[in-house]
Amino acid sequence: MTETRTTPYAIALLRISLGILFLAHGLWMKILVFGLPGTMGFFGSLGYPPIFGAVVALAETAAGIALVLGIWTRLVSLLTLPILIGAALQHAGHGWVFSNAGGGWEFPVFWIVAMIAQAGLGAGALALEPRRLLGGSATPRHA
Repeated sequence: MTETRTTPYAIALLRISLGILFLAHGLWMKILVFGLPGTMGFFGSLGYPPIFGAVVALAETAAGIALVLGIWTRLVSLLTLPILIGAALQHAGHGWVFSNAGGGWEFPVFWIVAMIAQAGLGAGALALEPRRLLGGSATPRHA
């Protein structure tokens, strides 16, 4: 039997944790520590257009805020996938352990799986999903 009383809070814990991780990577690391010019320079050194660095930093920050608040959780979770797939591909040549020089692929791949799970689960408890604010149902519909 599935425990349904705590499920929305477990989903919220996953959502908020993922949001904090995106804020740590986008806002804190890419914007506040390296700065947008530094992040853009790094992306350029990898062979990407430098503007991708700014786009990724701002997208990660926006995704982090949306996830922590529980706004458009399913959509935001899916929209992070191109960034995470790009990160996984970038780290693929460095082995599977993320502590390897250059970082491995296991952390970005796990993050991809977690974001797909979050997209499937929805926002859970403590969310500001627009449909909830407009009086829509907070409980999932089952066929």
